[in-house]
Amino acid sequence: MHTLIPIALSHQPVGFVSQDAWTRMGLIVLATDLTSERDYARLFPHDTASVYTTRVAFENPTTPENLRLMEPRLAAAAELLLPEEPLAAICFSCTAASVVIGDDAVTEAIQRSRPGVPVVTPAGAAVKALRALNVSKVAILTPYLIETSQSMADYFSRNKFGISDFECLGLEDDREMARVDHHSIVEAACRLDGPDNEAIFISCTGLPALSTISEIEARTGKPVVTSNQASAWVMMRLAGLSHRPTGYGRLFSHDLSEGGVMKSRTSTNNTSSSLS
Repeated sequence: MHTLIPIALSHQPVGFVSQDAWTRMGLIVLATDLTSERDYARLFPHDTASVYTTRVAFENPTTPENLRLMEPRLAAAAELLLPEEPLAAICFSCTAASVVIGDDAVTEAIQRSRPGVPVVTPAGAAVKALRALNVSKVAILTPYLIETSQSMADYFSRNKFGISDFECLGLEDDREMARVDHHSIVEAACRLDGPDNEAIFISCTGLPALSTISEIEARTGKPVVTSNQASAWVMMRLAGLSHRPTGYGRLFSHDLSEGGVMKSRTSTNNTSSSLS
């Protein structure tokens, strides 16, 4: 025989933490993404900020045609990110798709569901990062097919960067990209380095490149920008976080101002570059 256990309603007042006490950011990742969430967990300060994730339907291969299919799905994905809770920023965590769809179109789609929330794309974040580092010529490494990589080359050319060298690994499945080993990424990036480039950009939020940054910078003597590193950096700065994770590249010594001008906190000559 079931016995009812008496439950009393507490009359003790309940306190609540202020919404301002915690910074919340949103992340839209591909259904097949194995890397982005892990990278963000390494980069963000756990005691003051959280990144909340939702997923968007995607099917390999990572061709421009398949990447474009995600555009009409972005608004619904953004709607699932902590409905009615304030967000400091939302990142669409796919470099190739943000290039193929376009930064403005990605922003418009996400802001249909979350009006007024700043939207970050990895490609746009990489541009900001390279300008913050005062880079005009860059060597680029992607894991993609040639046709997808071509869109990336065109994007950086449109944004007024000289491309000294460009290499792609020729992978078509983003789950394979997520399993490329540390040594392969380091060697491919260092092989691209030469006298004409001022930095190395490693594209793809699915590629586990975050842990390679310090080694590549040490070997080449040049700054390294990766998709997740740059996106996290922009999101932190938009949220007003002063957190500067160590071991993930020179980029985190730089700040992003409201006007799109970036300035190094550690710079001795106090120079800056405009995001024109």
